[in-house]
Amino acid sequence: MTHLVLTELTASVSELKKNPMGTVASGEGSPIAILNRNKPAFYCVPAEVYETLMEKLEDLELNVLADRRNDQAEIEVTLDEL
Repeated sequence: MTHLVLTELTASVSELKKNPMGTVASGEGSPIAILNRNKPAFYCVPAEVYETLMEKLEDLELNVLADRRNDQAEIEVTLDEL
């Protein structure tokens, strides 16, 4: 059975238990797939990468909100009404 691994680097749960910070450091800033019995169990993502990912996700959500608001009917007002 094959499993999709979305990183270039992998480590076992045992390796992570022996040396957590060394495992993270071995990725040199890149995420690492942590394998349990040769199946991806989770991804170990450095804090900086996670923060960047969350910022991009927030930007996407804000773009969706802006697009929805842009699609709403326009209301015409005069400067005096403002």
